[in-house]
Amino acid sequence: PAASQPAEIFISNRFCLQEPAAAAQEEPTESLASLKREARLRKFRELHFKRNEARKLNHQEVVEEDKRLKLPTNWEAKKARLEWELAEDQKKKECAARGENYDRVKLLEITADDAERWERKKKKKNPDTGFAGYAEAQFRQYQRLTKQIRPDMENYEKQKEESGEDFHPTSNSLIYGTHVPTKDGIDRMVEDVEKQIEKRSKYSRRRAYNDDADIDYINERNAKFNKKAERFYGKYTAEIKQNLERGTAV
Repeated sequence: PAASQPAEIFISNRFCLQEPAAAAQEEPTESLASLKREARLRKFRELHFKRNEARKLNHQEVVEEDKRLKLPTNWEAKKARLEWELAEDQKKKECAARGENYDRVKLLEITADDAERWERKKKKKNPDTGFAGYAEAQFRQYQRLTKQIRPDMENYEKQKEESGEDFHPTSNSLIYGTHVPTKDGIDRMVEDVEKQIEKRSKYSRRRAYNDDADIDYINERNAKFNKKAERFYGKYTAEIKQNLERGTAV
């Protein structure tokens, strides 16, 4: 019994030493698992937050797109135009406050390249859009005729010397009706009138009547119908028509 007692004490001490070691091994394992679990939960929370944020942004974009679709087609151009007008008004007010001329200030901001490009656009643009009314046609003709005028400075100075003070007439002047045009001026006027007559003759779209053409109609309306039929089906019925004219049609 005395010999077995130290052995029992040794075994009990051994078990006591193993229990703290096992507990020490279990604690790091549990802490590592808890850390992994917290990391996964944190990642899930971040993903959940990102999903909610993406959903919110997507909803905002859908609302904005719906607003844009409901706007008129030229809304962007109108908006840009209004912003430009507001900026122009602001610049005009600033120039007026400084006592400057807005047109001169605006011209100083235009580059040479922009000015040349605008001039080229003006030259390419055709102001004659066709007949819209007698007043517009008369005004366009007046503009065209005045652009063709080439001032004769020698004749101008000569008339100025001959007329004296009456060159700039007043209500008391008697120079009205005394001017006699030169032969060159009359020739230019005649040439221009002839050009106008020639141009006016081309305005009419009436087709000249051909006396040698075959008469295959009974009235004007039937003639127009036959011309349309010939234009669309003439190449398909040419052989049949020739056979009928020769009398060899079957």
